This record gives sequence, structure tokens and C-alpha cells, in this order.
Amino acid sequence: MLECTESMLKIRLIAVVLLIAGMCIGYFGYTSETNPESRFPFKLGLDLAGGSHLVYGADVSDVQPEEVADSMSALRDVIERRVNIFGVSEPLVQVEKNSIFAKGKRQERLIVELPGVTDVAEAVRLIGETPVLEFKLLDEGALPPEGVSLESIDTDKMFMATGLTGRYLKRAQLVFGDAQGGGFSNEPIVLLEFSREGANLFAEITRDNVGRTLAIFLDGEVVSTPVIREEISGGSATISGNFLADEARLLVRNLNFGALPVPIELISTQSIGASLGEETIQKGIEAGIIGLILVALFLVVWYRLPGVFACISLSIYIVTMLALFKTIPVTLTAAGLAGFILSIGLAVDANILIFERMKEEFMSGKDTKNAVKDGFTRAWASIRDGNISSIITAVILFWFGTSLVKGFALTFGIGILVSMMTAISVSRTFLYTFGTREYRGLVKFLFGTGLK
Repeated sequence: MLECTESMLKIRLIAVVLLIAGMCIGYFGYTSETNPESRFPFKLGLDLAGGSHLVYGADVSDVQPEEVADSMSALRDVIERRVNIFGVSEPLVQVEKNSIFAKGKRQERLIVELPGVTDVAEAVRLIGETPVLEFKLLDEGALPPEGVSLESIDTDKMFMATGLTGRYLKRAQLVFGDAQGGGFSNEPIVLLEFSREGANLFAEITRDNVGRTLAIFLDGEVVSTPVIREEISGGSATISGNFLADEARLLVRNLNFGALPVPIELISTQSIGASLGEETIQKGIEAGIIGLILVALFLVVWYRLPGVFACISLSIYIVTMLALFKTIPVTLTAAGLAGFILSIGLAVDANILIFERMKEEFMSGKDTKNAVKDGFTRAWASIRDGNISSIITAVILFWFGTSLVKGFALTFGIGILVSMMTAISVSRTFLYTFGTREYRGLVKFLFGTGLK
């Protein structure tokens, strides 16, 4: 009897701890949202916070198929650096896989989402200003007509790509002729420093092509046509093209912001007003509250005391999920909210499965403790299999989906994991606090189901 009492005391103590923990998590969520200086606000996506949605096509016609993924990754990093520089809060820049467009070009798609940015034209201008830097070799059999400069001819027919692009650029800086040891008479020069991989590639190109012209292209235009005199192994190159000092400074700034590894073109833009996002949030909250009230009423009326415990468990689940959204953090979109609401439905479904199994155990003559224990055991297989299949679906959607689908998949997947914890652990702990009682009289009413 003493063991039974100590065991029951321990279970009830755990239940109290869970209840207090849930209240603390809820308090954290409330205070972090009402305090404007909180470090943990909700991160809202473009459709909720308002902003700009830009879609770019990247021309990868001159990129080897096995290098497309690396080039697009470098492009994403460059664009992300640029939008960060002009103060965009929580930008989203991502590559959309396997996108093919017409116009006879091999293209990939780049999605740029800028929450809070209302001046789409300025965002487009700043992104579009990024220069495309390329190094190309003059074809050995191609010579320009006498008196015609290389800068004025059709470069597509005269030059060969080397694979050395802005992707390998580490940094650029402005120097002057006398700072490099003479020969330029204080002419502004842009000094380029390559990454380790770029330095190795540059050394290989200059070693194998001594005596040939290695032209430097910026945005498809020839800016310099130096002749390779010897292997250059230092990982540096210079651009000199009769620059004015201000022009050279602007070029250095743009290159340091990030030279694009491949050309891009703007395909579409979309602007979403903040008022529309606020209206979406308001309606989503109203729908969620109404839905939760109806679900809670159903659980309490139909399942009585287990329904009350399920409502407590569901409340702990909701505040835990909201706290995770703040602390991970998760960028919430309308689709993400839909995934969260759907996961609430699965949490309720798990409790209902457990209660129905418990009802079968009560009908076989078991007391409350054994009915709860065996009911959970019998329901676990169905809950486990259903949730595992849902988690697999969420992973697939997140891996292959677009940004809209990813938001849904992330909140849905996290919700499934947390709902399994609350349904199996929290609900069961609260049910065990009732102790071992015969299924009759008041106990039968409290653990019964239906309206009778």
C-alpha cells in the first residue's frame, strides 16, 4: 500500500510539474510577444509581414552541368550578401531546383523574398547592379582586323571561357600605379584577390597559356586585355581600363558586394502590402481560436474527464509549439500556420485513439489504471505508424518543395513530433493521477463516452 501511495504521489508531482512548465512556457510566449524589446518575436514570412517577391532566371548555358549546383549556390550567397547590405530584415534567397524556361537558354530559377521592402524598384536596382566578372582567353586562331580593338568586336566568336569567374573572387581593392611599383603613372587600378580554389585555377590558366591574351569581362563588356607573360601564382589580378578614381571606387564596391558567377535576369516581381498580411494574421488567429474552442467542447462533452486532460495536454502542446517557433526560430507564413493547425488536429486524433482503446478496456472489466495502461499500449502502434508516415511526407515536402511548401512542411513536421510527446507522455501522466478505481458509479460517468 505504501509503494502504491508513493507511486501515486510521484505521478501527481510529475503532473503538477508538467502543468507548471506549461504555464511558464505560455507566460514566456505572452511576454516575449507583448514586449517590443523582446529577443524572441515571431518571425513572419513575406505573406504575413508584407514585402517583395522577386524571381530571377540565371543563365547557366556556359556552365558545365556538374558545376551548375555550385554556381547557383555561389549566386545565392552573393545575392544574400547584397540584400543584407541594404538593411533588409530576414531576407530569403533560395534556388528553386530543376526549373527550365524557354527562350533557348539553360536557366535556373532564383527566388528572392524581401519582407518589409516596399520599394521594389530600389531592390531590383541594387540586386541588378551586381557585376558579372569573367576571364576569357582570346582564341589562338582569331585575330581582330587591323586597326580594330578587341573591345569593339563580337566577343562570343573571339573568346573562350576559362571557368574563372566572380564566383572565385575573395575581395577587390583600389590601388594606384605607383603603389604597384610603377608603370601606370598613378592610374587607378582594381586589384583582385582570388580564393584558394580561384588562385589555383588562375595559376593553371596563366601557366598553360603564356603569350595569349586573357581578357577581363565585366557584365559582358571587355574592360582589360592583358597578355599573359608568365605564370601568376599569387592569386591576384588587376583590372586597368583608364578608370577615373570614382569609377574605380564604385567598381571595387560592387565587386566586394559580390560579383555574380552567372548572368541573371528579372522574370517577375510581386509586392504584398503589410495591411494584407495583418488581415491574414487576424483571420488566422480568429479561425484558430474558434476551432480550438469547438474541439475543446467536443472533447469535454464526449470524453468527459479524459477530454479535460486532453484539453490541458493540447494547451501545453500549443504553447510549446509557439515557443519553439520563437526560439528556433521558424519563419511563419500562411502555409506554415496551416501546417501548425493541421498538426493540432493530429494531436487531437492521437488522444481520441487512446480514449477509444481505453473504452474497450473498460468494457472488458478493467479498472482505471489498467484500462489507461492497456489503452495507451494498444493505441501506440496506430499513432506511431500514422505519425511516421506523416513525418516522411513532411520531409519529402521540405526537401523538394518551394519556399511556400517548405513553410508548411516545417511547421507540420515539428508539430507531429511535439504532438506525439504530449499525447503519449502528458495525457497519460494526467490520466494516471486518478489512481486505481473500479469502473462504476461516478468513475464510470467520468470515464464514459457520449451524451448518456
